[in-house]
Amino acid sequence: MINCIIIEDEIPAQKILKSFISKIPSLNLVETFKAAIEANAFLINNTADVVFLDINLPDMSGLDFIKTIKNPPAIIITTAYPEYAVSSFELDTIVDYLVKPFSFDRFLKAINKARERIETPENTLEENNEDAIFLNVDKTLHRLVLSSILYIESDRNYITIVTDTQKLSYIDSLKNWIEKLPETQFVQVHKSYIINSKFVNKISGNTIFVKANKIPIGRTYKQELLKVLGV
Repeated sequence: MINCIIIEDEIPAQKILKSFISKIPSLNLVETFKAAIEANAFLINNTADVVFLDINLPDMSGLDFIKTIKNPPAIIITTAYPEYAVSSFELDTIVDYLVKPFSFDRFLKAINKARERIETPENTLEENNEDAIFLNVDKTLHRLVLSSILYIESDRNYITIVTDTQKLSYIDSLKNWIEKLPETQFVQVHKSYIINSKFVNKISGNTIFVKANKIPIGRTYKQELLKVLGV
């Protein structure tokens, strides 16, 4: 049995979550709260496996609330604002985002993600505890593990983030990303490119090979690149 709580100040949203929870026999709704402070008091002496958490709450934001929990359970964010789906890097306890209004099928997918996290042994979670964020691209939330990024390319007002399995393009800037990413692993090699140094295969002249991808090296960036690579 998976014990869960709801933290949601809107009654209609509460009713939808309660209805969906009641359809899944393995879920047990323990409590429902309208404010984060109330839930925090509950979690001091009680536990929950899953928390359905709204972001816009009357006393503090849902994201700030997560940071107050000592051993946070699996968190499923429920929000009407897709832009909030880009989590801070430390909030790896978030397993999914449900953007209102959401269907029962989408709710069930979120539950399955939470179940997988709960059933994964703690030591395995620690080994796989990689920084990840959710990006809202074309009205779809994509989970992106930062260490899986091969490179980021800028084209005017758009950037494209490339991994082995994903290619996500949306409006953003390289400057925004270079400030977020770990500087020991990611380095800007050109005015239009950031690369992940752990995937570098070779450098030939002013070209760097990130796996099979050929990336140009800007003259003013080469010294810093070689420093990061330890050359």
